[in-house]
Amino acid sequence: MGNNFFEYLQQLELIAFFSGYPLIYFITFSIVGNKSLQNDFKNNIVSLLPFAYALVGTLYLGLQLKNLYPNYTIENMKLGIQLPWLMGWALLSILFWIPALGKKKIISLIHSLIFFLILIKDFFMQISRSFGDWEIVRNDMKLYTYSLLINLAAIAFMVLVSFLFTYFKKRADR
Repeated sequence: MGNNFFEYLQQLELIAFFSGYPLIYFITFSIVGNKSLQNDFKNNIVSLLPFAYALVGTLYLGLQLKNLYPNYTIENMKLGIQLPWLMGWALLSILFWIPALGKKKIISLIHSLIFFLILIKDFFMQISRSFGDWEIVRNDMKLYTYSLLINLAAIAFMVLVSFLFTYFKKRADR
């Protein structure tokens, strides 16, 4: 079971951080998509979605740095990283801090769908195995709930920062 257990743990970390973004994205767009409800505040939320996703990626990077602390050597990284391609893909979410990339909201959705597919894969793998043991699906659903909360908190934080920035900018212009 050696490495498979640690691969599973890293997969759970990825699910906990990134898999909830597609649902938050679609809920936000379904609310804002209603023409009668559109205003500057809702358009601002939509424009902040990729930056909230970048914030989640930054938090994930912080977790990985915490896990590697105090030994940031190449050997320790090789031992600690079980899913290098998925982890690298997850860390690419930090690139959404770049304003030119942050304006492309659909790219952040496409980026996050990889992690949502991991969740779907686990669900279908469990269905094909047996109907008695659903612990893997339960774990995934708990982490999916946490992911929704993390992504919702990231969007709320970005909206708050945006509001405060606009408020202080208007106040300084007076």
